[in-house]
Amino acid sequence: MRFTSVAVAASLALVSISTSLHGQRPDDQIDARSLSLLQQGRAAKDAGNVDGALDLLETAVAVDPRNRQAFIVMAEIAEGRGLPGKAIRLYREALLLEPNDVAALAGQGEAMVAKGAVERAKENLARVKTLCKSACAPATALAATIAKGPPVTTAQVGVNTTTTAKD
Repeated sequence: MRFTSVAVAASLALVSISTSLHGQRPDDQIDARSLSLLQQGRAAKDAGNVDGALDLLETAVAVDPRNRQAFIVMAEIAEGRGLPGKAIRLYREALLLEPNDVAALAGQGEAMVAKGAVERAKENLARVKTLCKSACAPATALAATIAKGPPVTTAQVGVNTTTTAKD
């Protein structure tokens, strides 16, 4: 386990304690160093340096555990790496900070579909639609992902590996 993962876990524990005691801080009150690290992490991700981006984003969360956008970008990276379970957990952290974050709800819904939890994804879609009040891109994207369904694996297809002898 990397040091930053331990720091992130410790920071998350502090978030839950601090949030319950002091309430949530608005996004405009997030530590400036954390926001700077978030911007650097996004730039690294966009440049294709995913490992560097993760290090920067984990540090951003360690500096200020209420940096919801850092959790969302880390979740997007996890999805890109084919880790929907991890993405779901990271989106959940963002949603603990702001339960009505449409991007986090939609992203979590897409990760749920990838894990096969389509019904739970539909619940997220309903929440997104309620929050948007009219058509919005996150709701449209999540609805399309749900309609497409979870990815089909080889085990689900039931590939026939037996051969028959022909005369």
